[in-house]
Amino acid sequence: MPQLADPQGGFAAALLDHAAALPPGLVAPSGWPVERRFRVYRNNVLAGLGSALELRFPVVRRLVGEAFFRAMARDFVLAAPPRSPLLLHYGEGLPAFIEGFAPAAELPYLADVARLENAWWRAYHAAEARPIEPAALAVTEPATLLMASAQLHPSLQLVTSPHPIVAIWATNTQDETVRPITAWTAQDALVSRPGAAVELRSLPPGGYRFLAALLAGASFAAAAEAAQAASAQFDLACNLKGMLEAGALVGIRPGAELEAGS
Repeated sequence: MPQLADPQGGFAAALLDHAAALPPGLVAPSGWPVERRFRVYRNNVLAGLGSALELRFPVVRRLVGEAFFRAMARDFVLAAPPRSPLLLHYGEGLPAFIEGFAPAAELPYLADVARLENAWWRAYHAAEARPIEPAALAVTEPATLLMASAQLHPSLQLVTSPHPIVAIWATNTQDETVRPITAWTAQDALVSRPGAAVELRSLPPGGYRFLAALLAGASFAAAAEAAQAASAQFDLACNLKGMLEAGALVGIRPGAELEAGS
């Protein structure tokens, strides 16, 4: 007797392969043609997954148009069907897919815009946490802060790009008018959700390297050193101010020296 997983696997595979034979054992009620019913169900599955991608990547969809996006989404679904019943997580692989999608080659920024939308989605569904009050940081001695490491907000996401992804995102979300981008320069993005709404902001010089180092557990001093190596324009005070405004900092962990002396 075949295991239940065997017919289920065949059914699932046939749903995403239009060239596959009809799964064996299908029976339609009242003598309806089973082939036609299965084709309708197959098309509904593809359309449903495509709609989930449209919900997650509205800016990408607007940039390429509805017809292009649906065709691209269909190819992605066929190449990378869901591995989980939770559609909340579906679409993580779309940016990498776009990079290899030949019809999108004329839009080299598209994959990074998709990465930014992925970051927005993850931030939106991240855990809650209360950002630190600026006053708490203001009373911390500079030497103490430099030895400490950061406890960052669970929603914090970083995206780096050689394209102006924050400007592209903003001009395609704030209103119905798509305005031209005058300064086509690289932008790194900080995405966070300190309250009810997700916030996106462009990072200042060295900001991406600074926050990436803090995310990896480096002290503020080590993170600042890495950022300074990445950009001579790095300004620690400016970046700390931006972190607080974005609600990206929820606490400070004492450095090893302080812990040993406490």
